[in-house]
Amino acid sequence: MTASLVLTGAGGFLGWHVRVLARSLGLPEPTTIDRSTLASPARLADALDGTDRVIHIAGINRGEPDEVAAGNIELSRQLCAGLRACSTPPKAVVFANSIQAGNNTPYGDGKAAAAVLLSETTRWLGSDFVDVLLPNLFGEHGRPHYNSVVATFCRVLADGGTPQVSGDRELDLLHATDAAAILLGTTDDQPTVRRTVRQLADQLGRFASTYRTAEIPELADRFDVRLFNTYRSHLAPAPYGLTRHADARGSLVETVKVHGGGGQTFCSSTVPGVTRGQHFHLAKVERFVVVRGEAEICLRRVLHDDVLRFRVSGKEPAVVDMPTMWAHNITNVGDGELTTLFWSNDLFDPANPDTYAEPVE
Repeated sequence: MTASLVLTGAGGFLGWHVRVLARSLGLPEPTTIDRSTLASPARLADALDGTDRVIHIAGINRGEPDEVAAGNIELSRQLCAGLRACSTPPKAVVFANSIQAGNNTPYGDGKAAAAVLLSETTRWLGSDFVDVLLPNLFGEHGRPHYNSVVATFCRVLADGGTPQVSGDRELDLLHATDAAAILLGTTDDQPTVRRTVRQLADQLGRFASTYRTAEIPELADRFDVRLFNTYRSHLAPAPYGLTRHADARGSLVETVKVHGGGGQTFCSSTVPGVTRGQHFHLAKVERFVVVRGEAEICLRRVLHDDVLRFRVSGKEPAVVDMPTMWAHNITNVGDGELTTLFWSNDLFDPANPDTYAEPVE
């Protein structure tokens, strides 16, 4: 088998972000390698043979110390066995390593030893070896109590709790999409941000408090937007009903209240039976509000199958915010014209629209 990209650990947090970014860039769908294929040198060699780039993400982050150390080494040893069995070795092997490599912990020492195995094997084969030392990753749909403290805090806040900080320390943070870009070879830039655990807990707490009222918190920079989107990924998408204020003159509904920022607001009209959207965003915060007519809004997480459907009406205005990395659309299901208000946190840039075609179903 020949493929341009082969990916281990595709079902995990970082693996999903790599696949979504590859999709947004129009790259061929990666060939994914599961644990059973990793354990079979012949099957693995067939998948790896002649490929352009192998990205090795599969690893063990949590567990008993011996299992973590030995598990990361064994996964790389299995990959090396498959590489050595290839008739035409891959052009490049990229390892999702960690800045903790060699730090005298089971995880760090296991990652360092895994890198040595891959380096020796690729040198013997004549393949390029790219050892990517990644810091603490955060991003949409991370696993609480496993992938990062950010995911844990987001889950606690989404459930109505308060994050607990014990042993405050500084962390170097990188969004998973930025890590994915490095692994895919589309950039060498690693835009890390340093925050303490307490600063993360406090900022996420402010996000949660503001957003519970359907207001948008202050998003001062790129990191804030990505951290907010990470928090939103732990909330189930759903319409949030708005209060209509009416008197003898008519009525008023507050649709978007943004703390410390503006963004862009626009309206569209849609004739009956027509669907708009059919795309997803990597970072854009986007809000839909139907102000007249009847609509169905549909959402689906990219690379997943389940579709969420919400019926909304201008008679009972409600906001529906689009989660990042979820395909979405809106269809006029009424008899008359549909008028929808849209808001996004940034101004539309034709050169970088952050909009990627993807049918919801």
